[in-house]
Amino acid sequence: MMNNNKSSGNYSHRPLLRRLGLIGGLSWHSTLEYYIYLNQTINDHFGNNTNPPLVLVNLDQYTMHQLQQSDHWDVITEMLIDACDQLYQGGATAAMFCANTPHKVYHDVQAHSRIPILHIGDATGAAIRKKGLRKVGLIGTIFTMEEPFIAKILKDHYDIEVIVPDTKEDRKKLHMIIQKELSLGILKPETKKYILDQVAILATKGAEGIILGCTEFPLIVGQDDIKIPLFNTTMLHAQMGVDFILGI
Repeated sequence: MMNNNKSSGNYSHRPLLRRLGLIGGLSWHSTLEYYIYLNQTINDHFGNNTNPPLVLVNLDQYTMHQLQQSDHWDVITEMLIDACDQLYQGGATAAMFCANTPHKVYHDVQAHSRIPILHIGDATGAAIRKKGLRKVGLIGTIFTMEEPFIAKILKDHYDIEVIVPDTKEDRKKLHMIIQKELSLGILKPETKKYILDQVAILATKGAEGIILGCTEFPLIVGQDDIKIPLFNTTMLHAQMGVDFILGI
């Protein structure tokens, strides 16, 4: 017969961790990086195999890309609001978009969400300020580079100037690389060279650091490839999630 008192006692000293909701699938490759980082960092914090309480809603990236291309951001907003509601129903007390581009509609989603959404721009801005930098380059999807939803929060909240590749052609090519290669797990040497060439150009224009403003970029380039500080939004955002879970 099971000793229920003894069994219950095994759980009496488990840490109280806050449950975090992840909106993933954008792409699943980078969502996996979030999942690995969150679990490994919490394991390391406690020095054992304590895992964080997570809830995941996995969205369909193909549908999301089609909606982006047809400029149906209102539908994307509704999808994200619904995802936040699913996370809330699953017991999450905060949410994260596991990508940069959905932050284009962050404010509309947050206004209808019953739980707070941790903004990737805040995670990035705090890290840049900690380094003492004032001007950084940003590469990401064409939406992230051409619209102000990341640059504005960095300027308004952290007094950081953002520059992006000059030409529309380069911005479109970076966007294509994300959607047609990296989000499918395709990593080509020539693609890596192109990305590093864009980073080098931004550095010549005064960028003191580089924001990898798409959660797929860290799959192909890292700090060892770049001389100036690199800001990996995937890891910075995931660390923000760790801090939330631990109540830091």
